[in-house]
Amino acid sequence: MSIESAPGWGASQIERVVETVLPTRHGVFRMVGYRDSEGNEHVALIQGDIEGSVPLVRVHSECLTGDALGSYRCDCGEQLDASLQRISEEGTGVVIYVRGHEGRGIGLLEKLRAYALQDQGVDTVDANTTLGLPVDARDYQQSTGILLDLGVTRIRLLSSNPAKQEALESGGITVLARSGLNIAQRPENASYIATKRARMRHDGEPAQDVWRHLTEGTVPQGSVHGLAAELLTRYGPLVQDTRPDGRLVIGQLGQSLDGFIASRTGDARFVTGSEDREHLHRLRALVDAVVIGASTVTADDCLLTVRAVDGPNPVRVVLDPSGRIPQGSAVLTDGAAPTLWLVGLEAVVPISLAEHVTVRRLAAEDFEPRRLLDVLADRGFPRVLVEGGGHTVSRFLEASALDRLYLTCAPILVGDGVPGIRFTGSDALSDALSAPVRRFEFGRDICTEFHFSAAVPTPVA
Repeated sequence: MSIESAPGWGASQIERVVETVLPTRHGVFRMVGYRDSEGNEHVALIQGDIEGSVPLVRVHSECLTGDALGSYRCDCGEQLDASLQRISEEGTGVVIYVRGHEGRGIGLLEKLRAYALQDQGVDTVDANTTLGLPVDARDYQQSTGILLDLGVTRIRLLSSNPAKQEALESGGITVLARSGLNIAQRPENASYIATKRARMRHDGEPAQDVWRHLTEGTVPQGSVHGLAAELLTRYGPLVQDTRPDGRLVIGQLGQSLDGFIASRTGDARFVTGSEDREHLHRLRALVDAVVIGASTVTADDCLLTVRAVDGPNPVRVVLDPSGRIPQGSAVLTDGAAPTLWLVGLEAVVPISLAEHVTVRRLAAEDFEPRRLLDVLADRGFPRVLVEGGGHTVSRFLEASALDRLYLTCAPILVGDGVPGIRFTGSDALSDALSAPVRRFEFGRDICTEFHFSAAVPTPVA
Protein backbone atom coordinates (compact mmCIF):
# COMPACT_ATOMS: atom_id res chain seq x y z
CA MET A 1 0.00 0.00 0.00
CA SER A 2 1.30 3.46 -0.90
CA ILE A 3 -0.19 6.72 0.34
CA GLU A 4 0.59 10.43 0.09
CA SER A 5 2.56 11.46 3.16
CA ALA A 6 0.49 14.57 3.76
CA PRO A 7 -2.01 16.82 1.98
CA GLY A 8 -0.25 19.26 -0.30
CA TRP A 9 3.20 17.73 0.12
CA GLY A 10 3.55 16.73 -3.49
CA ALA A 11 4.91 13.41 -4.61
CA SER A 12 6.52 12.24 -1.39
CA GLN A 13 5.01 8.87 -0.54
CA ILE A 14 5.27 6.20 2.09
CA GLU A 15 4.76 2.51 1.38
CA ARG A 16 3.83 -0.11 3.96
CA VAL A 17 6.05 -3.13 3.27
CA VAL A 18 5.80 -5.65 6.13
CA GLU A 19 4.29 -6.23 9.55
CA THR A 20 5.55 -8.46 12.37
CA VAL A 21 5.95 -8.43 16.17
CA LEU A 22 8.92 -7.38 18.29
CA PRO A 23 9.27 -8.66 21.86
CA THR A 24 11.30 -6.21 23.98
CA ARG A 25 12.06 -5.65 27.65
CA HIS A 26 9.21 -3.10 27.53
CA GLY A 27 6.75 -5.68 26.24
CA VAL A 28 5.66 -6.91 22.82
CA PHE A 29 5.19 -4.31 20.09
CA ARG A 30 3.54 -4.63 16.71
CA MET A 31 6.23 -3.55 14.22
CA VAL A 32 5.36 -2.19 10.78
CA GLY A 33 8.08 -1.55 8.19
CA TYR A 34 7.83 1.28 5.65
CA ARG A 35 9.82 2.58 2.68
CA ASP A 36 9.62 6.19 1.50
CA SER A 37 9.96 7.54 -2.03
CA GLU A 38 13.68 8.24 -1.49
CA GLY A 39 14.37 4.61 -0.57
CA ASN A 40 14.76 5.20 3.19
CA GLU A 41 13.36 2.46 5.42
CA HIS A 42 11.48 3.24 8.64
CA VAL A 43 9.59 1.31 11.32
CA ALA A 44 6.66 2.01 13.59
CA LEU A 45 6.48 0.22 16.95
CA ILE A 46 2.88 0.07 18.14
CA GLN A 47 1.11 -1.01 21.31
CA GLY A 48 -2.61 -1.07 21.93
CA ASP A 49 -5.58 -0.02 19.83
CA ILE A 50 -4.37 3.30 18.43
CA GLU A 51 -6.95 3.84 15.70
CA GLY A 52 -9.55 6.34 16.86
CA SER A 53 -7.62 7.11 20.06
CA VAL A 54 -5.22 9.93 20.96
CA PRO A 55 -2.06 7.89 21.48
CA LEU A 56 1.33 8.87 22.81
CA VAL A 57 3.67 9.24 19.83
CA ARG A 58 7.44 9.52 19.73
CA VAL A 59 9.03 10.46 16.39
CA HIS A 60 12.59 9.30 16.97
CA SER A 61 15.45 10.21 14.66
CA GLU A 62 17.99 7.49 13.98
CA CYS A 63 21.15 7.83 16.08
CA LEU A 64 23.62 4.95 15.86
CA THR A 65 25.95 6.34 18.51
CA GLY A 66 23.21 6.96 21.05
CA ASP A 67 20.65 4.26 20.27
CA ALA A 68 22.97 1.32 19.61
CA LEU A 69 26.32 2.25 21.14
CA GLY A 70 25.07 3.97 24.29
CA SER A 71 26.84 7.30 23.69
CA TYR A 72 26.59 9.93 26.43
CA ARG A 73 27.36 12.75 24.00
CA CYS A 74 23.61 12.97 23.38
CA ASP A 75 20.48 11.73 25.15
CA CYS A 76 19.00 9.94 22.12
CA GLY A 77 19.29 6.38 23.40
CA GLU A 78 17.81 7.28 26.75
CA GLN A 79 14.98 9.18 25.03
CA LEU A 80 14.17 6.12 22.91
CA ASP A 81 14.20 3.80 25.90
CA ALA A 82 12.06 6.17 27.97
CA SER A 83 9.55 6.47 25.12
CA LEU A 84 9.13 2.72 24.83
CA GLN A 85 8.72 2.49 28.60
CA ARG A 86 6.11 5.28 28.73
CA ILE A 87 4.08 3.74 25.92
CA SER A 88 4.31 0.29 27.45
CA GLU A 89 3.10 1.61 30.80
CA GLU A 90 0.18 3.43 29.19
CA GLY A 91 -0.56 0.48 26.94
CA THR A 92 -1.27 2.58 23.83
CA GLY A 93 1.15 4.46 21.61
CA VAL A 94 3.56 4.58 18.69
CA VAL A 95 7.29 5.04 18.30
CA ILE A 96 8.23 5.98 14.74
CA TYR A 97 11.91 5.22 14.18
CA VAL A 98 13.03 7.45 11.29
CA ARG A 99 16.01 6.30 9.25
CA GLY A 100 18.10 8.85 7.36
CA HIS A 101 18.03 11.31 10.26
CA GLU A 102 21.51 10.51 11.58
CA GLY A 103 23.14 13.67 12.92
CA ARG A 104 19.94 15.67 12.37
CA GLY A 105 20.02 14.56 8.75
CA ILE A 106 23.68 15.16 7.83
CA GLY A 107 24.71 11.49 7.99
CA LEU A 108 26.92 9.42 10.26
CA LEU A 109 30.39 10.40 9.01
CA GLU A 110 29.55 14.10 8.85
CA LYS A 111 28.23 13.82 12.40
CA LEU A 112 31.57 12.37 13.48
CA ARG A 113 33.34 15.27 11.76
CA ALA A 114 31.09 17.62 13.73
CA TYR A 115 31.99 15.70 16.90
CA ALA A 116 35.67 16.37 16.19
CA LEU A 117 34.94 20.11 16.07
CA GLN A 118 32.90 19.88 19.26
CA ASP A 119 35.94 18.27 20.91
CA GLN A 120 37.67 21.59 20.30
CA GLY A 121 34.91 23.57 22.05
CA VAL A 122 32.54 24.34 19.16
CA ASP A 123 28.84 23.82 19.95
CA THR A 124 26.61 21.51 17.89
CA VAL A 125 25.09 24.30 15.80
CA ASP A 126 28.36 25.98 14.87
CA ALA A 127 30.03 22.63 14.18
CA ASN A 128 27.49 21.94 11.41
CA THR A 129 27.69 25.38 9.88
CA THR A 130 31.52 25.35 10.00
CA LEU A 131 31.38 22.21 7.86
CA GLY A 132 29.04 23.94 5.44
CA LEU A 133 26.12 21.78 6.55
CA PRO A 134 22.61 22.73 7.64
CA VAL A 135 21.89 22.95 11.36
CA ASP A 136 18.95 20.56 10.93
CA ALA A 137 18.34 18.81 7.60
CA ARG A 138 15.47 16.61 8.77
CA ASP A 139 11.92 16.58 7.50
CA TYR A 140 8.99 14.66 8.92
CA GLN A 141 6.92 13.87 5.83
CA GLN A 142 7.51 10.16 6.31
CA SER A 143 6.30 10.36 9.92
CA THR A 144 3.09 12.11 8.92
CA GLY A 145 2.53 9.50 6.22
CA ILE A 146 3.08 6.65 8.67
CA LEU A 147 0.63 8.12 11.19
CA LEU A 148 -2.00 8.59 8.48
CA ASP A 149 -1.45 5.02 7.31
CA LEU A 150 -1.99 3.83 10.88
CA GLY A 151 -5.26 5.76 11.08
CA VAL A 152 -3.92 8.28 13.59
CA THR A 153 -4.67 11.96 13.14
CA ARG A 154 -4.68 13.22 16.75
CA ILE A 155 -1.73 12.56 19.06
CA ARG A 156 0.09 13.43 22.27
CA LEU A 157 3.66 14.05 21.18
CA LEU A 158 6.63 12.95 23.28
CA SER A 159 9.16 15.62 22.36
CA SER A 160 10.84 18.77 23.65
CA ASN A 161 11.31 19.99 20.07
CA PRO A 162 8.58 22.40 18.87
CA ALA A 163 9.79 21.96 15.28
CA LYS A 164 8.51 18.37 15.29
CA GLN A 165 5.09 19.51 16.42
CA GLU A 166 4.98 22.24 13.78
CA ALA A 167 6.04 19.83 11.01
CA LEU A 168 3.44 17.22 11.95
CA GLU A 169 0.70 19.83 12.26
CA SER A 170 1.53 21.29 8.86
CA GLY A 171 1.03 17.78 7.48
CA GLY A 172 -2.44 17.37 8.91
CA ILE A 173 -1.74 15.80 12.32
CA THR A 174 -3.38 17.43 15.33
CA VAL A 175 -1.02 17.58 18.31
CA LEU A 176 -3.25 17.91 21.37
CA ALA A 177 -0.34 17.93 23.82
CA ARG A 178 3.44 17.89 23.72
CA SER A 179 5.66 16.95 26.64
CA GLY A 180 9.32 16.13 27.10
CA LEU A 181 10.60 12.93 28.64
CA ASN A 182 12.60 14.69 31.38
CA ILE A 183 15.77 12.68 30.92
CA ALA A 184 18.36 13.74 33.46
CA GLN A 185 21.33 15.30 31.70
CA ARG A 186 24.86 14.02 32.14
CA PRO A 187 28.10 16.00 32.35
CA GLU A 188 29.02 14.62 28.90
CA ASN A 189 25.87 15.97 27.20
CA ALA A 190 25.10 19.09 29.25
CA SER A 191 26.51 21.41 26.57
CA TYR A 192 24.66 19.56 23.82
CA ILE A 193 21.33 19.89 25.64
CA ALA A 194 21.97 23.53 26.56
CA THR A 195 22.65 24.34 22.90
CA LYS A 196 19.40 22.71 21.79
CA ARG A 197 17.51 24.83 24.30
CA ALA A 198 19.36 28.07 23.64
CA ARG A 199 19.68 27.89 19.84
CA MET A 200 17.13 25.36 18.57
CA ARG A 201 14.03 26.29 20.58
CA HIS A 202 13.88 23.07 22.58
CA ASP A 203 11.87 23.17 25.79
CA GLY A 204 13.54 22.91 29.12
CA GLU A 205 15.12 26.03 30.52
CA PRO A 206 11.96 27.78 31.78
CA ALA A 207 10.81 24.57 33.43
CA GLN A 208 14.25 24.00 34.95
CA ASP A 209 14.28 27.58 36.26
CA VAL A 210 10.84 27.18 37.81
CA TRP A 211 11.80 23.87 39.39
CA ARG A 212 15.05 25.28 40.77
CA HIS A 213 13.14 28.14 42.42
CA LEU A 214 10.64 25.72 43.94
CA THR A 215 13.36 23.48 45.41
CA GLU A 216 14.96 26.62 46.85
CA GLY A 217 11.69 27.52 48.59
CA THR A 218 10.49 30.37 46.38
CA VAL A 219 7.63 30.63 43.89
CA PRO A 220 8.73 32.45 40.72
CA GLN A 221 6.53 35.18 39.28
CA GLY A 222 5.75 35.91 35.65
CA SER A 223 4.11 34.18 32.72
CA VAL A 224 5.18 30.62 31.92
CA HIS A 225 3.69 27.86 29.80
CA GLY A 226 4.03 24.16 29.11
CA LEU A 227 5.91 22.07 31.66
CA ALA A 228 6.98 25.18 33.58
CA ALA A 229 3.32 26.15 34.15
CA GLU A 230 2.47 22.58 35.09
CA LEU A 231 5.22 22.47 37.72
CA LEU A 232 4.20 25.83 39.11
CA THR A 233 0.54 24.86 39.33
CA ARG A 234 1.16 21.47 40.88
CA TYR A 235 3.97 22.24 43.35
CA GLY A 236 3.82 26.01 43.91
CA PRO A 237 1.18 25.61 46.64
CA LEU A 238 3.47 23.26 48.58
CA VAL A 239 6.03 26.05 48.80
CA GLN A 240 3.47 28.77 49.59
CA ASP A 241 1.27 26.91 52.08
CA THR A 242 3.85 26.18 54.78
CA ARG A 243 2.45 26.98 58.22
CA PRO A 244 3.87 29.85 60.33
CA ASP A 245 5.98 27.32 62.26
CA GLY A 246 7.45 26.12 58.96
CA ARG A 247 5.72 22.76 59.05
CA LEU A 248 4.21 20.91 56.11
CA VAL A 249 3.19 17.24 56.20
CA ILE A 250 2.39 15.45 52.95
CA GLY A 251 1.22 11.90 52.44
CA GLN A 252 1.72 10.00 49.19
CA LEU A 253 0.55 6.60 48.06
CA GLY A 254 0.06 4.76 44.77
CA GLN A 255 -2.51 1.99 44.65
CA SER A 256 -4.76 0.00 42.35
CA LEU A 257 -8.35 1.07 41.72
CA ASP A 258 -9.50 -1.54 44.22
CA GLY A 259 -7.16 -0.20 46.86
CA PHE A 260 -4.02 -2.38 46.96
CA ILE A 261 -0.39 -1.25 46.90
CA ALA A 262 1.01 -4.71 46.15
CA SER A 263 -0.09 -8.21 45.22
CA ARG A 264 -0.65 -10.98 47.76
CA THR A 265 3.02 -11.98 47.29
CA GLY A 266 4.16 -8.44 48.12
CA ASP A 267 5.08 -7.58 44.52
CA ALA A 268 4.77 -3.79 44.25
CA ARG A 269 7.00 -2.96 41.24
CA PHE A 270 5.32 -1.05 39.93
CA VAL A 271 1.70 -0.32 40.73
CA THR A 272 1.73 3.13 39.13
CA GLY A 273 3.70 4.33 36.12
CA SER A 274 6.83 6.38 35.56
CA GLU A 275 5.02 9.75 35.62
CA ASP A 276 3.74 9.06 39.13
CA ARG A 277 7.23 7.99 40.21
CA GLU A 278 8.62 11.26 38.83
CA HIS A 279 5.93 13.09 40.83
CA LEU A 280 7.05 11.20 43.93
CA HIS A 281 10.66 12.24 43.37
CA ARG A 282 9.56 15.86 43.04
CA LEU A 283 7.75 15.61 46.36
CA ARG A 284 10.91 14.21 47.94
CA ALA A 285 12.93 17.14 46.60
CA LEU A 286 10.54 19.62 48.25
CA VAL A 287 10.72 18.27 51.83
CA ASP A 288 13.30 17.93 54.58
CA ALA A 289 12.56 14.32 55.48
CA VAL A 290 10.77 11.31 54.00
CA VAL A 291 9.15 8.89 56.46
CA ILE A 292 8.72 5.20 55.77
CA GLY A 293 7.78 2.15 57.80
CA ALA A 294 9.95 -0.86 58.49
CA SER A 295 7.69 -3.21 56.50
CA THR A 296 8.14 -1.17 53.32
CA VAL A 297 11.92 -1.03 53.77
CA THR A 298 11.99 -4.80 54.26
CA ALA A 299 9.73 -5.55 51.29
CA ASP A 300 11.00 -2.99 48.74
CA ASP A 301 14.57 -2.11 49.86
CA CYS A 302 13.88 1.43 48.65
CA LEU A 303 16.52 4.15 48.25
CA LEU A 304 14.20 7.12 48.97
CA THR A 305 16.46 9.50 47.03
CA VAL A 306 15.80 12.05 44.29
CA ARG A 307 16.90 10.42 41.04
CA ALA A 308 14.29 11.21 38.38
CA VAL A 309 14.56 15.00 38.83
CA ASP A 310 17.06 17.61 39.97
CA GLY A 311 16.94 18.51 43.63
CA PRO A 312 18.28 17.74 47.11
CA ASN A 313 17.83 14.34 48.73
CA PRO A 314 15.73 14.41 51.90
CA VAL A 315 16.73 12.77 55.15
CA ARG A 316 15.40 9.19 55.23
CA VAL A 317 13.42 8.48 58.40
CA VAL A 318 12.74 4.80 59.11
CA LEU A 319 10.06 3.95 61.70
CA ASP A 320 11.24 0.67 63.19
CA PRO A 321 10.26 0.20 66.85
CA SER A 322 11.64 -3.36 67.01
CA GLY A 323 14.81 -2.67 64.96
CA ARG A 324 13.93 -5.36 62.42
CA ILE A 325 14.97 -3.95 59.04
CA PRO A 326 17.74 -5.98 57.34
CA GLN A 327 21.26 -4.75 58.01
CA GLY A 328 21.92 -4.77 54.26
CA SER A 329 19.02 -2.42 53.48
CA ALA A 330 19.82 0.40 51.07
CA VAL A 331 18.85 3.02 53.64
CA LEU A 332 21.58 1.66 55.94
CA THR A 333 24.27 1.03 53.32
CA ASP A 334 23.76 3.70 50.63
CA GLY A 335 25.31 7.01 51.66
CA ALA A 336 23.56 9.19 49.06
CA ALA A 337 21.37 10.68 51.81
CA PRO A 338 21.39 10.70 55.64
CA THR A 339 19.23 8.08 57.37
CA LEU A 340 17.56 8.60 60.75
CA TRP A 341 16.72 5.14 62.11
CA LEU A 342 14.05 5.49 64.80
CA VAL A 343 13.88 2.41 67.03
CA GLY A 344 12.26 1.43 70.33
CA LEU A 345 13.96 1.66 73.70
CA GLU A 346 14.62 -2.09 73.82
CA ALA A 347 15.46 -2.66 70.14
CA VAL A 348 18.76 -4.35 69.31
CA VAL A 349 20.71 -2.60 66.56
CA PRO A 350 24.22 -3.18 65.18
CA ILE A 351 27.04 -1.48 67.05
CA SER A 352 28.80 -0.47 63.85
CA LEU A 353 26.82 1.43 61.23
CA ALA A 354 27.72 3.57 58.24
CA GLU A 355 28.48 7.23 58.91
CA HIS A 356 25.29 8.42 57.20
CA VAL A 357 23.08 6.49 59.69
CA THR A 358 21.94 8.00 62.98
CA VAL A 359 20.03 5.87 65.48
CA ARG A 360 17.55 7.47 67.88
CA ARG A 361 15.60 5.53 70.48
CA LEU A 362 12.00 6.53 71.17
CA ALA A 363 9.44 5.50 73.73
CA ALA A 364 6.43 3.69 72.28
CA GLU A 365 4.20 6.76 72.63
CA ASP A 366 6.65 8.86 70.60
CA PHE A 367 5.86 6.79 67.50
CA GLU A 368 2.34 8.29 67.55
CA PRO A 369 2.17 10.45 64.38
CA ARG A 370 1.81 13.90 65.95
CA ARG A 371 4.50 13.30 68.58
CA LEU A 372 6.76 11.88 65.89
CA LEU A 373 6.34 15.05 63.82
CA ASP A 374 7.38 17.07 66.89
CA VAL A 375 10.51 14.92 67.18
CA LEU A 376 11.37 15.58 63.53
CA ALA A 377 10.67 19.32 63.75
CA ASP A 378 12.91 19.56 66.82
CA ARG A 379 15.70 17.98 64.75
CA GLY A 380 15.26 20.60 62.01
CA PHE A 381 12.94 18.65 59.70
CA PRO A 382 9.63 20.56 59.66
CA ARG A 383 8.68 19.62 56.07
CA VAL A 384 7.87 15.92 55.92
CA LEU A 385 6.71 13.46 53.27
CA VAL A 386 5.04 10.31 54.63
CA GLU A 387 5.65 7.90 51.78
CA GLY A 388 4.73 4.44 52.90
CA GLY A 389 3.57 1.93 53.18
CA GLY A 390 -0.18 1.84 53.35
CA HIS A 391 -0.31 1.25 57.10
CA THR A 392 2.04 4.15 57.89
CA VAL A 393 0.27 6.65 55.62
CA SER A 394 -3.10 5.52 57.01
CA ARG A 395 -1.91 6.08 60.60
CA PHE A 396 -0.95 9.68 59.82
CA LEU A 397 -4.22 10.21 57.96
CA GLU A 398 -6.34 8.84 60.81
CA ALA A 399 -4.45 11.04 63.27
CA SER A 400 -5.37 14.12 61.17
CA ALA A 401 -1.63 14.78 60.85
CA LEU A 402 -1.54 15.31 57.06
CA ASP A 403 -1.86 18.72 55.43
CA ARG A 404 -2.15 17.11 51.99
CA LEU A 405 -2.47 13.60 50.62
CA TYR A 406 -1.56 12.58 47.07
CA LEU A 407 -3.38 9.35 46.27
CA THR A 408 -2.61 7.98 42.81
CA CYS A 409 -4.82 5.22 41.42
CA ALA A 410 -3.64 2.96 38.60
CA PRO A 411 -6.25 1.42 36.25
CA ILE A 412 -5.64 -2.13 37.46
CA LEU A 413 -7.60 -4.49 39.71
CA VAL A 414 -5.43 -6.59 42.03
CA GLY A 415 -8.27 -8.42 43.79
CA ASP A 416 -6.29 -9.36 46.87
CA GLY A 417 -3.02 -8.10 48.27
CA VAL A 418 -1.38 -5.52 50.52
CA PRO A 419 -3.97 -2.82 51.30
CA GLY A 420 -3.43 0.87 50.66
CA ILE A 421 -5.43 3.49 52.54
CA ARG A 422 -7.34 1.91 55.44
CA PHE A 423 -8.63 3.65 58.58
CA THR A 424 -11.55 3.56 61.00
CA GLY A 425 -14.41 4.96 59.00
CA SER A 426 -17.73 6.54 59.88
CA ASP A 427 -21.15 4.93 60.02
CA ALA A 428 -22.70 7.53 57.70
CA LEU A 429 -21.36 8.57 54.30
CA SER A 430 -22.17 12.16 55.22
CA ASP A 431 -19.38 11.91 57.81
CA ALA A 432 -16.82 10.48 55.38
CA LEU A 433 -13.43 12.16 55.30
CA SER A 434 -13.24 14.82 52.58
CA ALA A 435 -11.38 17.99 51.64
CA PRO A 436 -10.85 20.30 48.66
CA VAL A 437 -9.24 18.28 45.87
CA ARG A 438 -7.26 18.69 42.69
CA ARG A 439 -6.69 15.94 40.13
CA PHE A 440 -3.75 15.31 37.83
CA GLU A 441 -3.30 12.83 35.00
CA PHE A 442 -0.05 10.88 35.16
CA GLY A 443 -0.26 8.86 31.94
CA ARG A 444 -2.96 6.28 32.62
CA ASP A 445 -2.90 6.98 36.36
CA ILE A 446 -5.08 9.55 38.11
CA CYS A 447 -3.68 11.40 41.12
CA THR A 448 -6.10 13.03 43.57
CA GLU A 449 -4.67 15.63 45.92
CA PHE A 450 -6.62 16.10 49.17
CA HIS A 451 -5.92 19.47 50.79
CA PHE A 452 -6.87 18.65 54.38
CA SER A 453 -5.45 21.81 55.94
CA ALA A 454 -7.83 23.84 53.75
CA ALA A 455 -10.91 21.81 54.72
CA VAL A 456 -13.69 23.74 56.46
CA PRO A 457 -15.05 21.87 59.49
CA THR A 458 -18.67 20.80 59.18
CA PRO A 459 -20.75 22.87 61.62
CA VAL A 460 -22.39 20.94 64.43
CA ALA A 461 -26.18 21.06 64.19
